[in-house]
Amino acid sequence: MRIAIVNDTKMAIEVLKKIVSSFQQHEIAWIAENGQEAVKMCADDTPDLILMDIIMPIMNGVEATRAIMKESPCSILLVTSTVDGNASQVFEAMGAGALDAVNTPVVTVTGTPDNASQFIEKINTIEKLINSAKRLDKSAHYIPSTHAGNNYILAIGASTGGPAALATVLSTLPADFPAPVVIAQHVDKMFTENFAQWLNTHTQLNVRVAKEGDRLEVGTVLVAGTSDNMMVNDKLRIQYTSEPMDYPYRPSANVLFESVARSWHGNAIGVLLTGMGDDGANGLLQMKQKNWLTIAQDADTCAVYGMPKAAVKLDAVTEILPLDQIGKMIISIIRAQSSNKAAS
Repeated sequence: MRIAIVNDTKMAIEVLKKIVSSFQQHEIAWIAENGQEAVKMCADDTPDLILMDIIMPIMNGVEATRAIMKESPCSILLVTSTVDGNASQVFEAMGAGALDAVNTPVVTVTGTPDNASQFIEKINTIEKLINSAKRLDKSAHYIPSTHAGNNYILAIGASTGGPAALATVLSTLPADFPAPVVIAQHVDKMFTENFAQWLNTHTQLNVRVAKEGDRLEVGTVLVAGTSDNMMVNDKLRIQYTSEPMDYPYRPSANVLFESVARSWHGNAIGVLLTGMGDDGANGLLQMKQKNWLTIAQDADTCAVYGMPKAAVKLDAVTEILPLDQIGKMIISIIRAQSSNKAAS
């Protein structure tokens, strides 16, 4: 891959250059010392991946990410001195389209970059995603299920640009939302707790990281919290699984959706938001085959129209909606079902 570095600290630049240059398949495309430079250089020469710092003069990493994803989109990995310390900016940048975040490797007294293995793992994962991404706009109108049980669950999958999209959807849902919510967002386990806390500030619902064995609770949003895949088991409790081992998307929306289709006995709604790759498409199809509402975010409002596009091509989607209409559709369907049940 051709990799660009955006950082205002010369020592950090040297460490990143050293690590990237140690791999034959990677080369340095260019180096910028602030976000404004990066936006211009990316427009002139778009790399495969940008290693983007968060805190910089003139234009920070959040603003630069937003501008680049609008003008000359490419993969962006946030590389910052402390992910935990810059959590709000990290999630804002991920909402704008950054793929992931990692702490900046630092040089130890021996001259060896510390935290290099985690940094390299991130780059390798992104390379797989990019390669995978290289491998309709019509949908049938949804007809509500006639399933005898009207109790609902809402399952959502998201990746690139997902934090902001999730915040938008969740902010629409009322405090008395009558269903549990489960979310698979491609996010590193090291900052899922911060991610859940950040989402919690954007909704009236209670958002927390899902733990093994958690019960599904109405009005509670459970966010996948490890690099394993979250699923709903036959006892309607949260369970984590490492399978499939070779699947690059973790935590997987496919695994979550498939488990809901297999284990849930009421009604369900599946939502696939912005993201690179095709994770979630097969699982959403299984939900649609149960005559449940399945929603894909439309191309115009996606940071990356990859995962929703894959679901549309697979005919796994009953409604394609702009982001600001998704929450409204969810509420209207659930309220309509509740009214029908009360009338009967």
